[in-house]
Amino acid sequence: MRTCHPRPAAIARSAFAGFCFPPDVIVLAVRWYLRFALSYRDIEELLAERGIDVDHVTVYRWVQRFTPMLAEAARPCRHAVGDRWQVDETYVKVADRWRYVYRAIDQFGQVIDVFMSTRRDAAAARRFFKRAISTTKVTPIEVVTDRALADLTVLDDLLEATWHRTERYASNRLEADHGRLKARLRPMRGLKQDRSASIVLAGQAFVQNLRRGHYELAVDEPVTRRVAVAFRRVGIGDLMPLEEAQASACRPSTRCTEPAGASPICTTRRTAWGYIVFRGSATDGRGGPIGAGPKRRCSGGR
Repeated sequence: MRTCHPRPAAIARSAFAGFCFPPDVIVLAVRWYLRFALSYRDIEELLAERGIDVDHVTVYRWVQRFTPMLAEAARPCRHAVGDRWQVDETYVKVADRWRYVYRAIDQFGQVIDVFMSTRRDAAAARRFFKRAISTTKVTPIEVVTDRALADLTVLDDLLEATWHRTERYASNRLEADHGRLKARLRPMRGLKQDRSASIVLAGQAFVQNLRRGHYELAVDEPVTRRVAVAFRRVGIGDLMPLEEAQASACRPSTRCTEPAGASPICTTRRTAWGYIVFRGSATDGRGGPIGAGPKRRCSGGR
């Protein structure tokens, strides 16, 4: 008779496992890219000034991997969406081809959803409205759009009881909101792939909602600190197991490497991205954080 042995409980695995940089550095780089009008090379230079030598391709991979994770981890803290929507389309260029970006906000200014499509037709409008309604679990009682024929057809089929407004200047608030997106995309060389473009567009909307207080995250913090505190809570608190998060915050690393023959002098300092060990030697007295220099340069995401 065979003996059944219970399987051991699965060990929670950190989303940052396998990456050669601390989670705080990764979250910081992702936040900088989504919040400010910076390119990947700008973030590479900013991190290099702080002693973190990382390639801009690595920053790109961090953004593509962790932006959806951060947004999904913060989703339970999102405020309920209003029932009065403004829907409009704008344009972005991906690989030298124009793409249509459907965006919607409610009466409180919260970005409801962002959807990119290669065409502006009834099929794309239907997909956008179905996804927005299924994601938010809210059926609007009023929708403001322009007089596009595709929107008129879709709203008549999906939302028969909804008041559809098409007055001139009724969607000025959303038109002005498009400017925030265009300002973010301006310093970039251009979007190259539809998938990466969709992630960046969704991440920009996520950060915009965070800063405007549409998440129950860091609402007591000043506006200038709200995004930073929220990213740290979501990134370190939700994407890492509890034991690993506590160890990352409470147990600084003690690694220190020095050339042969030098007497190392190691000091641990608390920085904006956590504890970092600074190394130095009795001969030159110079110090720099562990990870600086070509020895720690990482051109890949892992």
